[in-house]
Amino acid sequence: MSPATSARARWRAAAWSLAYVVMGYVATTAIVWGTFSLASGWLRAALSNLLGASLYQAAVGILVFGSLTWLVGRRRLGLSWRELGWAPARVGLPGFGKGLLAGLGAAALALVLSVPLGGSSWALDGGPFGAYLVRLVLLTAVLLPPAFMEELAFRGLPLVGFSSALGKGLGLVVTAVLFGLVHRLNPDVTVLALGNIALAGMFLGLTFFARGALWTSTGAHLGWNLALAGLAAPVSGLPFDVPWLDFRPGRPDWLTGGGFGPEGGLVATVALVAAVALVLRWRDLKEELVG
Repeated sequence: MSPATSARARWRAAAWSLAYVVMGYVATTAIVWGTFSLASGWLRAALSNLLGASLYQAAVGILVFGSLTWLVGRRRLGLSWRELGWAPARVGLPGFGKGLLAGLGAAALALVLSVPLGGSSWALDGGPFGAYLVRLVLLTAVLLPPAFMEELAFRGLPLVGFSSALGKGLGLVVTAVLFGLVHRLNPDVTVLALGNIALAGMFLGLTFFARGALWTSTGAHLGWNLALAGLAAPVSGLPFDVPWLDFRPGRPDWLTGGGFGPEGGLVATVALVAAVALVLRWRDLKEELVG
């Protein structure tokens, strides 16, 4: 392959990766809003609920981005499923668990830091602990589909495509910025919050390059969101009420995140930098980055 042909192939991969993200979100939004516009009765009521709307959007997004992964990744770019991050179960399951622990630890660190630094606190609300445990199981089931959908959208084909065109470092940066930008309409979002979400994209992108690939990054994504929601804090501006436990964010908001959740404050910045540093020490990640 000549240098000119090689350059064309790289930019072709970058162009298709960007088109993948744009087409995926346009199609997902059109289908979700189209359904809501046509729905009536119980279906409209279900989609008007934050939980129902989130799950429906995730289901549509998984279908759309899954289809685009085949059309663009497999058919247009000729990538194998393994190259696109779909590791086999024997590798994916341990990777998912490893990513889950990393995400849980990073989010818990952000919340813990907000206690001495910003005066955040927890209080028992009088509800039963058993109900709290049941809610944790339900939260896991509710948060997993959106986490997988966003990993398909950013750490599947786009990260692979941009990395092949620009190198893994720039590929991580581009997909992280795109990841931050799609959250710009979240409630109470700030510039710092968008920066932290982009930094979270860097963290998740690095876990994608570890053994387990898409499943490792999905585990890390779920772990981050689950730790925040399970400890009664908002997730990217979206509140999750849990029985038994209440979280009271401290001040100032630029430090603790306030009503947006820790992702809106410097506590998340510190925690995510620590998470990135930890993941960079993973042996399987070093092998992938060097290779």
